[in-house]
Amino acid sequence: MEFRWVDEWDGGFGWLVDEVRARTGHALLADRGVWLVDPVDVPGLDERVQAAGEPHAVVQLLDRHNRDSERLATRLGVPHLRVPHDGAGTPFVFLPLVDMRGWREVALWWPERRVLVAGDALGTLPYFLGRGDRLGVYPWLRLTPPPALRLVEPKRVLCGHGEGVHDDAAGALREALATSRRRMPGAAWNGMRFLARAVGRR
Repeated sequence: MEFRWVDEWDGGFGWLVDEVRARTGHALLADRGVWLVDPVDVPGLDERVQAAGEPHAVVQLLDRHNRDSERLATRLGVPHLRVPHDGAGTPFVFLPLVDMRGWREVALWWPERRVLVAGDALGTLPYFLGRGDRLGVYPWLRLTPPPALRLVEPKRVLCGHGEGVHDDAAGALREALATSRRRMPGAAWNGMRFLARAVGRR
């Protein structure tokens, strides 16, 4: 499995798997420990986590895919928090984004550091982005972006697909939400080109 470390900062790190949908997992350093968010198991991850601190839990933000959350929680001997709505016992707040049959998703908000982590609702891959976007809303949510995303002013936005936004993240989020409908055609075109390139790579 090919991957690279991304989103490196003093409050955590991420890793992006080099594949079509570029799945990205994150480790947040909070409460003197490490919280893994939507992780994909990669070589050297255990060593990187242990060097950062004591593992506290594995958080899964989306019920439609487990990635390696359950397996890593078992291996590390920590709780597996699957689509949590209650932040009790954690330094985080969980914002409800989607709640329907077959798709339940929350976002993680870390108020102390003003960090927003989104699994599928936000991303930086081409099929998320319209013209001029640095951050985009998931295609199926562009008509009605989750209202909870308007409640926060993040310094950083970390995404489950693609690298995060660390520069004027609040501005990028506001723009993504304000233009989600208007820029749908451009995002759809980017998505088609993205898929065409992906098919060509196979």
